[in-house]
Amino acid sequence: MAEGPVRLLLVEDDNHVAAALSAMLSRHGFEVTHARSGEEALQALLPDSGAPFGVVLLDLGLPDQDGFEVCGKIRKRTATPVIMVTARADVRSRIHGLNLGADDYVVKPYDTMELLARIHAVSRRTAAHDPGHGAEEGPDGPHPPLRLGPVTIELPTRQVSVNGTTVSLTRKEFDLLALLAQRPGVVFRREQIISEVWRTSWEGTGRTLEVHIASLRSKLRMPALIETVRGVGYRLVAPAR
Repeated sequence: MAEGPVRLLLVEDDNHVAAALSAMLSRHGFEVTHARSGEEALQALLPDSGAPFGVVLLDLGLPDQDGFEVCGKIRKRTATPVIMVTARADVRSRIHGLNLGADDYVVKPYDTMELLARIHAVSRRTAAHDPGHGAEEGPDGPHPPLRLGPVTIELPTRQVSVNGTTVSLTRKEFDLLALLAQRPGVVFRREQIISEVWRTSWEGTGRTLEVHIASLRSKLRMPALIETVRGVGYRLVAPAR
């Protein structure tokens, strides 16, 4: 069934940058709405503002509000994927953004093809996890919870808890954890993880993988749960009950 263009909310206070980005994104089939401030962005995301957006491209350097604060407000208002655009290259800032609910980030200066790859990746993941696609089930019915020591992973509802306390994860964080948890002890190559979780073979996603691993370790408060296998990839080490 044919679908219309993906609506993209571009949050950028620099009109020259926004004009260039809007033109490029329009050429690649996106319907772009430009917001020049955090408040404009939040207003554009109100339920009565029109058809829903498929992606929010959020520059963190906004004139009226801190970009991280805007990201948190967006996530409370909608599940629309958010890609942060930032000049802050340190891992701590990226993890902070992911903890607030961002789905991905792009560090300035960036290549436009990199930006497009990330936008398409979050769009595909959102479509794949849309409730209309139905709950995930195995051949014998719904998947039972995955239990790894104090960690419980509910695949159909995409819920994760540690010692009974729910842990809020982004889409990619959940997908990454679920992938590793379904085969604990097995080493997953970086290329394999990127292919499964990001649905791409694009090499630039590798740094994103590292940041998401660090974010998972932080959120679960179990740094030893995911082990780095140097030069190969990662594996989940099932903790003792």
